[in-house]
Amino acid sequence: MTYKTLEPLADLYDAMDNTWSKVATGYHFKCNGCDDNCCKSLFFHHTYIEKAYLLHGFNVLDQDKKEKILVKAKNYCEKTFPQSPEIKSLKIYCPVNEDGRCLLYPYRPMVCRLHGLPHELSKPGFKPVKGTGCEAGLFNDKTYIEFDRTPFYQQMAQIEMTFRQVVLNKTGKIKETVAQMLLSQ
Repeated sequence: MTYKTLEPLADLYDAMDNTWSKVATGYHFKCNGCDDNCCKSLFFHHTYIEKAYLLHGFNVLDQDKKEKILVKAKNYCEKTFPQSPEIKSLKIYCPVNEDGRCLLYPYRPMVCRLHGLPHELSKPGFKPVKGTGCEAGLFNDKTYIEFDRTPFYQQMAQIEMTFRQVVLNKTGKIKETVAQMLLSQ
């Protein structure tokens, strides 16, 4: 798979990052990590193209770094997905986090990119769902700045549909953490 195949996603990620930065600037918010760090959240990712993009970034790393990440990914999965049907959110750092920084930051999935700020998401036939943002931003005392994630989700759905049909010839679903994505390659 070539980077050209992943280019529509890279463009969408740029748009997400630019919008997130503008809204964050409006709030005078800068993410510096916190005790309730989103890198410790149990996030599932649902697109094959994001998995391909993340793995593309992973494969750019040197072999030593990749091996260390894979050990952490295995440990993460063993603790989070024990042999029982119960999934545990244990607030374990994502395996690509090193010293509070994401080693695959330019390749991180949409959930990681859009997290933290107050936002809204509209589904056809329903009232918009509003998210309050992370606790570190102290957003409750601030006037809401419009951040509608809907167009990003719609564009992601189109990019994913094309990727599945043209590149993968797949129709199945995906629901994996970053750790699971890295271990399944």
